[in-house]
Amino acid sequence: MGKIGVVTFPGTLDDRDAARAVRLAGGEAVSLWHADADLKGVDAVVLPGGFSYGDYLRAGAISRFAPVMGEIVEAAGRGMPVLGICNGFQVLTEAHLLPGSMIKNDHLHFVCREQELVVENNETAWTREYARGQHITVPLKNQDGQYVVDDATLDVLEGEGRVVFRYAGWNPNGSRRDIAGVCNERGNVVGLMPHPEHAIEPGFGPDGANGPRTGTDGLAFFTSVLHALVA
Repeated sequence: MGKIGVVTFPGTLDDRDAARAVRLAGGEAVSLWHADADLKGVDAVVLPGGFSYGDYLRAGAISRFAPVMGEIVEAAGRGMPVLGICNGFQVLTEAHLLPGSMIKNDHLHFVCREQELVVENNETAWTREYARGQHITVPLKNQDGQYVVDDATLDVLEGEGRVVFRYAGWNPNGSRRDIAGVCNERGNVVGLMPHPEHAIEPGFGPDGANGPRTGTDGLAFFTSVLHALVA
């Protein structure tokens, strides 16, 4: 059983949801506190959504300096799988584990909806159980969700296959080239704005093929990494 750490910062909202997703996938969820420079021997880490430190300065800007992040940056450099969801994605960009930055949605409003995504890269530690080109639906909820990066870096991300997800049907925040998620060169660090941990069990997720609230498209994030750890 893989041990997946779930970090809690002041203002984190979705840590319990992420921990539940880990457990439903068959892993052991380990709580990690932002002020402790200790990963407790975990095999992978999830940075969940929320409003860490109230999103003061910029979303994720203060969390980047939390003691636990020093350990995560070093572990990611050694190949440990790290997933940043929403605010977690923002933290990963601020920590320079992923390129680019997150700014206010282009319409300047908070958005909360079921969001369709296209899987562009199924070779990362977190996406190996999806098919390339597969369409999945998971909830989206953000205000600072517009992914921005210079054109040269965008071309590198495209050329190296590091765009992991794109928005399908509608770009909800103005992100460049409809990008919803990216990864690092090694593929062990992935960040995305939508919330896979909110689409992991029937009765509580998006509408699916079997009826209202039956969508479980997010569960494969967590089974993917658990299987990657033993591969």
